[in-house]
Amino acid sequence: MKTGSLPILVVGAGPAGLMAAERLSTAGWSVQVVDHKPSAARKFLMAGKGGLNISHSEDFAQFVQRYDAVDWLKPMLHAFGPQQIQDWMQRLGVSSYVGSSGRIFPDEMKAAPLLRAWIAQLKTQGVRFDYRTRWLGWSETGEQRLQTEGQAVIEQAYAATVLAVGGGSWARLGSDGQSLSWLAQQSIAMTPLQAANGGVQVAWSPFVHTLAGQPLKRVAAWVNAEQVVQAEAVITPYGLEGGLIYALSRPIRQQLAQHCTATLWLDLLPDVEVSMLAQRLTGQGKQSLANIWRKAGLDTAKATLIREALPKSQWSDAAQVAQQAKALPIQITGLQPIDEAISTAGGIAQTALNQRLMLRDKAGVFCCGEMLDWDAPTGGYLLTACLASGRWVGQGVLDWLGEQG
Repeated sequence: MKTGSLPILVVGAGPAGLMAAERLSTAGWSVQVVDHKPSAARKFLMAGKGGLNISHSEDFAQFVQRYDAVDWLKPMLHAFGPQQIQDWMQRLGVSSYVGSSGRIFPDEMKAAPLLRAWIAQLKTQGVRFDYRTRWLGWSETGEQRLQTEGQAVIEQAYAATVLAVGGGSWARLGSDGQSLSWLAQQSIAMTPLQAANGGVQVAWSPFVHTLAGQPLKRVAAWVNAEQVVQAEAVITPYGLEGGLIYALSRPIRQQLAQHCTATLWLDLLPDVEVSMLAQRLTGQGKQSLANIWRKAGLDTAKATLIREALPKSQWSDAAQVAQQAKALPIQITGLQPIDEAISTAGGIAQTALNQRLMLRDKAGVFCCGEMLDWDAPTGGYLLTACLASGRWVGQGVLDWLGEQG
């Protein structure tokens, strides 16, 4: 440890904060990690319950285009991207594999073994963890204000402070936006938080409501014709959710902001040309309409959405049905609440930070992770950027401290 030096404070025990703590403690600094929840990385653990998709193996040039702040994040992702994450996991004793979709998972799939190994390493390196402790900003003299549950506020000086407080989704797991609100009150440039990777609202008829929970499998969708996504979605009582929707959440938000509604276009059978589909939909013998549609590839959920859009008088018109199946408009009226979303867009603006991610108006205070103003879809991109920005900030703190001393 750096004898005679003040410790470094890391606020937030999620992936970004832990990665910053790792880089700093590896360099010999005394690090204190505080989190207002009873344990570390609760959102990380929840995200990994169904299988921890930690990164993605696609070509780097394509990988970085998944983010809305490409120029800002690219150096961080280049320094600590998918391959570096796999190497880092291996050093922790956690092997990984690349799935058929290109997504990267730990062999055990779950997040808990990785987190246990990580925390154990950090403790071995001397990192101190204080849970149920909330950061309350800094005092007029620049000291950090901390309060542990049931105790008085203490003010303490640190060599540097790393903020990794998350966004505003899944507040029950830690990202409640309170620290971001305090920073905004200090005139730190901020983009308002918005739900990302969450469900969208559609004014379904009662007939569609009966299909809640039904999947839309192997469909393609777009909001802008230049960005077509093929994945799956799920019909919900309020609208739609799932990977297909998450991948298009950015253009959906943009269109909602401009027009108060957004149009999502669905291709229910992306592997079938419209002329071939029309041919399949041409009635043969005494088959029922439902049977003809089913044999053409339109299951109950897909057929119901077409019936929702087309007048009944056109249900027997093969050409009309085929056209709707290949470009079915869904009117989106809004987004589900932020707290129900997987992540949030918005946060501390790039203009408020220097290249090291230190606040321009507060020397020695660095920010990383989801609290920054960037956005990405699910598929390993969110976690990769959190880890990469945490690593970047850790190095930035070391460089800044080197200049101070």
